[in-house]
Amino acid sequence: MEAVERGSHGAPSRVLEGYLMATLFYEPSTRTRLSFEAAMRRLGGEVLTTENAREFSSAAKGETLEDTIRTVEGYSDIIVLRHFESGAARRAADTANIPVINAVDDGLVISWDVSKLFTSDNELFDGHFGVWALLDVYTIKREIGTLDGIKLGLVGDLANGRTVRSLAYLIAKYQNIKIYFVSPDVVKMKDDIKDYLNSRGVEWEESSNLLEVASQCDVIYQTRIQKERFGERIDLYEAARGKYIVDKKVLDVLPKHAVIMHPLPWLDEVRSYPYERNNFHSIHYAVNVPNEI
Repeated sequence: MEAVERGSHGAPSRVLEGYLMATLFYEPSTRTRLSFEAAMRRLGGEVLTTENAREFSSAAKGETLEDTIRTVEGYSDIIVLRHFESGAARRAADTANIPVINAVDDGLVISWDVSKLFTSDNELFDGHFGVWALLDVYTIKREIGTLDGIKLGLVGDLANGRTVRSLAYLIAKYQNIKIYFVSPDVVKMKDDIKDYLNSRGVEWEESSNLLEVASQCDVIYQTRIQKERFGERIDLYEAARGKYIVDKKVLDVLPKHAVIMHPLPWLDEVRSYPYERNNFHSIHYAVNVPNEI
């Protein structure tokens, strides 16, 4: 990634000069959209954008996704799609004659060339975020120095969190991995990911003791409990929220080399200021946001 960013002789790369990217977002996500757009511009390309296509496009008039894709591909060389419907990215990719990057829908990953990392041998799962998983493994490699042999703690909403599901899937392709799942019962990691890890011979363990897990991990990947996934069952959300918190107690038991990551946005599941301790400098806000670009 650094080589692409620098280009030849250390000069800024213009590898995407002459290309036009359309970001077609039917679901809001400021960081995801802006990171794609910033990366495209920094590499010499141009951007067409809509951040609320669900409301401010012909979709509001009843136009199908397929017809929208056929139109937008006439304006651009690549489409970045974020959609609220499961399987929308596959429908877009099947329709388009240009690359489509999933950024993301509630279904499986269709991420152009990187889709091979997630869909080989017909291994298809719902609720993936492939491009973010690539970002996460890149950040872990930069911070820890390796991907083989790490111990990873996934904490929070593991049932609905697309980032944790994708990270568990992708990290399983490396050697001697151990994954700890720490979550309230109502948002435990689903069986499809556990079955996949078993098929790959990856060691995993469910735990209710975040302090014990943190003391053994190279990476703690904390996520928020997603209120929007609970519908009218606010009682279940309130019971789950705040059960597992990264605070000073967690920081005190972390190995010195360990890092904390969070896909953002965060609420109160991280209660220590990011720079309270040296090893906390690696929190997602400080590392993955620039890595996104």
